[in-house]
Amino acid sequence: MKTLIKGFIDKLLKTTQKPPQPEVKYVNHAEVEALVDLRIKEHAASLQTATNNQEVQKQSSDPEENTLTQKQMEYALSLIEKVKPEFELVVDPAQLTIKDLNRLIAYNRYKNKGTLVNLVKKGVLKKK
Repeated sequence: MKTLIKGFIDKLLKTTQKPPQPEVKYVNHAEVEALVDLRIKEHAASLQTATNNQEVQKQSSDPEENTLTQKQMEYALSLIEKVKPEFELVVDPAQLTIKDLNRLIAYNRYKNKGTLVNLVKKGVLKKK
């Protein structure tokens, strides 16, 4: 029983002691400025990366606005030849998009003049 009481007293006395204070390290002004400059450059780089990623997403968000391959361009020109008596190509063939090709295919398949009207509105074809 005495050892139990002695143990409680020892614990009470030891808890009144202050724990040792951690040593405070001081940083000079030049180190702080260097660290701030580094953080600013990292932040600017991350913003630049985010901007580049958004541009890539904008470009790839609508795959129908991509330009045509050489074979697709030849096919589109052959379809334009079929409507040559009424319409003519206004833009450079390299500027044709997949959406334009799809419209030409739709006209060739269904003979829907509305698709050609849409190409005229877009400025790809011109009525003679």
